[in-house]
Amino acid sequence: MRAEVLELSSASEDTIKAHLKRALAGDEPAMRGLVAALTPVIQTRVARTLLRRASSSRGRNTRQELEDLMQEVFAALLAHQGRALLAWDQARGLSFERFVGFLAEREVGMIMRTGKRNPWTEDPTLTDTIVRLGGSSASHEELVASRELLAQLADRLRERLSPKGRQFFQLLYIEDQSVDVVSQSTGTSPDALYAWRSRLSRLVRELRDELATEDAHGR
Repeated sequence: MRAEVLELSSASEDTIKAHLKRALAGDEPAMRGLVAALTPVIQTRVARTLLRRASSSRGRNTRQELEDLMQEVFAALLAHQGRALLAWDQARGLSFERFVGFLAEREVGMIMRTGKRNPWTEDPTLTDTIVRLGGSSASHEELVASRELLAQLADRLRERLSPKGRQFFQLLYIEDQSVDVVSQSTGTSPDALYAWRSRLSRLVRELRDELATEDAHGR
């Protein structure tokens, strides 16, 4: 069955959205056309990310890694009935190609940093983020060095944050995305995101000090 051609460079927003809906509804030619159109974009972004991290590849098969990561990206983009792709809105300033490109880089970056999609599990990335935000002054050396206290800090952070706060913590700190990228993907204004970033940093420091005081008093 031949693919339904989708020319991203010349197609209108309405054409792209109509093609997306057909593909996600199970139209096989439309899906083949969508995959064919997105493959060059995703391949370029994945390859770019791998090249930036080439020094840490340690002799791994880069071609195989490229193919594996491309499959991961496609799976993420098509998950939940293509919710990520359907979130594209040209009025926010990104073409569909660029939108898919930054989604691909975000997904690859998260996989390469954490090895998983859920940053709210017990993994070094969350620990590193908390230490980075909380600081490691001499007066808190034991806190920073203690896995138990870091786990407690992560738990309190989850408890204190709203679902939106957890989302922004994930995007801005766990995934280390820029304010501009998060603004595009969530529809939140840059000013609001800068305020959230400041609030999140302050909260981590407050929780760190709170735990340090409790520990000093033997709780």
